[in-house]
Amino acid sequence: MERDSLYFFCGIGGSGMLPLALIVQSEGVGVAGSDRALDQGRTAAKFDFLRARGIPLFPQDGSGVARAGLVLVTSAAVEETVPDVQAARRLGAKLITRAELLAELFNGAACGIGVAGTSGKSTTTGMIGWILHRLGREPTVMNGAVMKNFITPEAPFASALIGGGGPFVSEVDESDGSIALYRPRVAVLNNIALDHKSLEELRGLFGDFVDKADLAVLNLDNPETARLAAAMPAGKCVTYSLSELGANLAAEGIAPAADGVSFLVVDGARRIPVRLRVPGRHNVSNALAALGAVRALGVPLADAAEALAGFEGIRRRLEVVGTAAGVTVIDDFAHNPDKIAATLETLHNFPGRLLIMFQPHGFGPLRMMKDAFIAEFVRDMTEGDVLVMPDPVYFGGTVDRSVTSADIVSGIAARGRHAFALSERAACGDKLLELARPGDRILVMGARDDTLSQFAGDLLASFSR
Repeated sequence: MERDSLYFFCGIGGSGMLPLALIVQSEGVGVAGSDRALDQGRTAAKFDFLRARGIPLFPQDGSGVARAGLVLVTSAAVEETVPDVQAARRLGAKLITRAELLAELFNGAACGIGVAGTSGKSTTTGMIGWILHRLGREPTVMNGAVMKNFITPEAPFASALIGGGGPFVSEVDESDGSIALYRPRVAVLNNIALDHKSLEELRGLFGDFVDKADLAVLNLDNPETARLAAAMPAGKCVTYSLSELGANLAAEGIAPAADGVSFLVVDGARRIPVRLRVPGRHNVSNALAALGAVRALGVPLADAAEALAGFEGIRRRLEVVGTAAGVTVIDDFAHNPDKIAATLETLHNFPGRLLIMFQPHGFGPLRMMKDAFIAEFVRDMTEGDVLVMPDPVYFGGTVDRSVTSADIVSGIAARGRHAFALSERAACGDKLLELARPGDRILVMGARDDTLSQFAGDLLASFSR
């Protein structure tokens, strides 16, 4: 890292940018940024938080990129037409992607724990970070979501934890191929499923990721990760499973509850009770992954299990916004078929019809996963459930819009489920208010759009009125 340079984050409010900016700032390096959401007046509280941390913010018009000696940090998706990029090119300033900068910090740490996979990365990262923090290991944690345990009045957007020289725990993204940049000591791989890339590409990326690690933590319940585990040398792999008692760490006696889930973690002849404050079998799997990761650092299993009891969860992961007029509103990040399946399975353990608003996180993913989305909702919606879908989130740029939410809805409705496509999200909200009755649960799902949480809150307020 160039410690004498100013690091200017283009899109500083993004889920991957904000925590990285805070970690860079903690190194004593100057940080500034811009964001399209700031220019559009969205999510003002987030930008107030950044200003309060002493980070100057500029319009995303190139005005903040004013000297050649700065480093412009962009996401892989930022296009050359963005004024900040054009200004940096004119000045001859250095450009680096978010992933390149994160990998530089991660690889430079004494012990890097990389958490990868199609689903469960943020929660598993948060669990590992919390265990290590609770047990005094002083980790730095880079997450793509807000970790409830680390929220304070001064840090309401706690997607990063600044450590004291301990392990560097980071969520690692495969969507842009940047996972290839990381050299983890411990590689956690929860699962491999269709999301941003073809399965063939994902197999190569994830396979290389675990091969580079000193130790891999792999899920035997996922066929793809189980295949990787079978090919790993003895002693280089810790396996976990909800069903295979031959795994290094397994779960028995899973007991769902409205406020979480309990189980026994099986480690050879030992059985250690675990009580989670987050619900769902998928979170039992995430917990096993976290226990496997910290065990690789010599953390006693019983101590780690006890620490997990205090894990409060991740924002927008089955987060109950509130209940009014007998209707409960839930905010959730689910945006691919696997995540949607886990959410619907968890909620169907308890009574109440589901009224689902799913906003796709982009036209590209919608086009690639069209058939998988249709199959998932048909399989896991019950007869009384209702789905409403607005058009995908879109913040500008060039994109193929040949597949829309209406295509998904028509496929779902043709197979006997209740589904509606309403292009505007506000119309979806009106439909949910019209349909809801006491005992129902409204589920707001989607990614890449921080205003979904405000949408969920507004729905709850409407019932309160």
